[in-house]
Amino acid sequence: MRARRTVPAILLLALPVTACTTGPALENQGAVTAPPGDSKHLTIGSAGFTESDLLAQMYALLLDRAGYSTKIISVTNREIYEPALESGQIDVVPEYAATFADWLNAKKNGADAAPVGSPDLAATMKALRALAAPRGLTVLDPGRAVDQNAFAVTAAYATKHHLKSLSDLGRTGLPVRLAAGDECVQRPYCAPGLKKTYGIDITAVDPKGVGTTQAKQAVQSGRDQMVLTTTTDATLDEFGLVLLADDKHLQNADYLVPVVNRSRAGSEGVRKALGKLNTVLTTADLARMNEQADSWRRLPEDVARSYLRSEHLIPAG
Repeated sequence: MRARRTVPAILLLALPVTACTTGPALENQGAVTAPPGDSKHLTIGSAGFTESDLLAQMYALLLDRAGYSTKIISVTNREIYEPALESGQIDVVPEYAATFADWLNAKKNGADAAPVGSPDLAATMKALRALAAPRGLTVLDPGRAVDQNAFAVTAAYATKHHLKSLSDLGRTGLPVRLAAGDECVQRPYCAPGLKKTYGIDITAVDPKGVGTTQAKQAVQSGRDQMVLTTTTDATLDEFGLVLLADDKHLQNADYLVPVVNRSRAGSEGVRKALGKLNTVLTTADLARMNEQADSWRRLPEDVARSYLRSEHLIPAG
């Protein structure tokens, strides 16, 4: 197999996003009526972190298998890669349904716009597609994998207090110091939501970041009792941590969804190629792949290829 070519982001930055005519101009966002395009040369965007790199590599391998020619470009800033997706400089990106819906909503209606992402996947997808379509973007179907905010405690703490879910923790009435980001104090999915939805007594937020090593160590040592992380965190076992189930669905539906430029990659061929991932990829699968890339230092392309081969989506050899 040939090594995949990754294009440096500086090449994207060198081009004005309005120079390409394959998508609607940012200032002219009317209804998109052109038929879906089927360019055979597709650029796939990655947001530059491990999980996004893995997804981009899997998209590229599946599209290659379907007869497309692909390259991957890494752009860590959504403010850059989303307009590039609209203009056709990027054709496909892996995104997160609720987060991307709220981002597009804020872009259209202002930073203070009421969120449209929610724990309801169907409602979130409806809102996301309505916001994406006028920009020349098509949101493909979500799969089974979801990367949501999640909360973890030590396995020993969970065993001692008989905890499997956040509701279990709320019923104990135990005081909880939470290791998280500064914004947790105000965000509805974090400290306020834990108190309102689950009745958890959050006594303080220890500002150590979301899922950082320092945050996990604080819980491991007993300084804090719980840490804000994500459902695809691959390092929990290293710190003796376990996730508590979000059994009342406080977190938004951040299911993985491919987003494509309609005029270049909106075809049934692209939809079928990427849809094959929906039948197999789970949250646990993605967490294991993150672990292989982050902890075992395997290249994302190698991890992605091994996974797709194991699921018989691409041939071995």
